[in-house]
Amino acid sequence: MRKTGKNLIVLAVLLAVGLLGLLTAPKAIRVIEEHSFPLRYKDTVEHYAAEFEMDPLMIYAIIRTESGFDQTAESAVGARGLMQITEETFAWIKLKIANDEPLTFEDLWDPSVNIRFGSYYLSRCLERYGGNLATASAAYHSGWGTVDSLLADPTYADGENTLKEFPYPQMSRYVQKVGRAFEKYERLYRQKQE
Repeated sequence: MRKTGKNLIVLAVLLAVGLLGLLTAPKAIRVIEEHSFPLRYKDTVEHYAAEFEMDPLMIYAIIRTESGFDQTAESAVGARGLMQITEETFAWIKLKIANDEPLTFEDLWDPSVNIRFGSYYLSRCLERYGGNLATASAAYHSGWGTVDSLLADPTYADGENTLKEFPYPQMSRYVQKVGRAFEKYERLYRQKQE
């Protein structure tokens, strides 16, 4: 009889621990997901999202995909910082939004400069391609010329400003990563922003 009583106590404790685990698991998963998909540089991202009239979650998706929020990231082709901007793209953006400012390519290591320039470029990609994130992110990654030439081919084009297919493996992987990151950001944070 004593053995049965101990077994019942052990069973009750195990059930309680299991129930506690079930109740806290969603919170733990959410904490892990928010750590993996953070809202770092929030004030800067939200400022430039508002200035360039775009969804800040798109900016986060690009930053996460480009650099994983590593402000010191540098690609093999010399793209720098959070949003991985090349020297050529930096020079073009500087002419558009900061021509009278004494900024140099070195300033892209500064998160606020990098996010400002990257957000402007992303907003122009979105504007050029009708707000379609997949096509805009393909352009952010591979350039307008590449995307425009794909849009001229009915095999890849789905309308005037939208690609239905991304034929280059690296471009396709990039577009998929941005899309998945954006979906995750929307699921985690959309209600908080509205």
